Amino acid sequence: MKNYDKTTVKGGARTELHDLLHLTGAEISVNALPAGASVPFVHAHKQNEEIYAILSGKGKAVIDGETVVLSAGDWLRISPAAKRQFFAAENEAIEYLCIQVKEGSLENYTASDALL
Repeated sequence: MKNYDKTTVKGGARTELHDLLHLTGAEISVNALPAGASVPFVHAHKQNEEIYAILSGKGKAVIDGETVVLSAGDWLRISPAAKRQFFAAENEAIEYLCIQVKEGSLENYTASDALL
C-alpha cells in the first residue's frame, strides 16, 4: 500500500481535492473566477477556518462587510464565523487555492512534527 496520492488539476471553475487525494485533515480547492464574476453566495463556517492563496489575477473578498483587495501572491486567513464572498476584478480573472481546516486543531508543525 502506497503512502501518497497524486492528482492533476486542469482548470475549471472549482476542483475540490478532498476525495481526489483522500484527505483526512483538510479540504483544499482550486478555484477560478473569470473577470467580473463572483462566488454567487455569502458563506461562513461552523468550525473551519479558511486559508486562501491568490495564485494569479486580481479581485477582492468582502469579509463581514469589509473589502479586502487581493492580487497574486497574497495569502488570507478567515475565521469560521466571518461572512465572506469573493469577486474577480472587473477586467481580470482570479485564481486561488482555498485550504479549509478545523480552527485550533494544529498541535504540532514543521520541525516539532518531523521524524528524523
